[in-house]
Amino acid sequence: MDDLGLELKFAAGAPTLTEGSVIEGYASLFGLADQGGDIVAPGAYAASLARLAQGGGKVRMLWQHDPGEPIGIWDDVREDERGLWVRGRLLPDIARAREAAALIAAGAIDGLSIGYRTIRAERDAQNRRVLTEVELWEVSLVTFPMLREAKVGRKSGERDGEDSMAALIGALRAASEALRR
Repeated sequence: MDDLGLELKFAAGAPTLTEGSVIEGYASLFGLADQGGDIVAPGAYAASLARLAQGGGKVRMLWQHDPGEPIGIWDDVREDERGLWVRGRLLPDIARAREAAALIAAGAIDGLSIGYRTIRAERDAQNRRVLTEVELWEVSLVTFPMLREAKVGRKSGERDGEDSMAALIGALRAASEALRR
């Protein structure tokens, strides 16, 4: 695994994707208004994540919010001081996951987006909705995230994701080239 959180494992001989692509990033960032004007407050995911852990449930990884298109597994979903950070694997046995990996490698897709139900919200001074508690269902790889800053490749604690995104895309392109050989 490199310092970008990208993990591509190859078997001896002809390269094949054996473990899936590990992806990570912020699916939600606290205090930023999304394109619909909603803002997520720190702590908004805590109760939902605790309920999921207690009941043995999982946040699902979907393609474009389609419940009929799971493409991987989120191995780590947690809140930190910046937002909702996720780390998971695209499953190589799933055709759409392989397509997603290729699209990420080509730089055609990099968005993350959350699927949730609002439990509690309030209005701020600018009359924007501030989500204070949500029930998190899924985090999708998407073409156009509601929160433009929610992207694959932003690591927990990272401040400037632009350089790492360019490096991640470069690493994915190189891995894609290796797969074609």
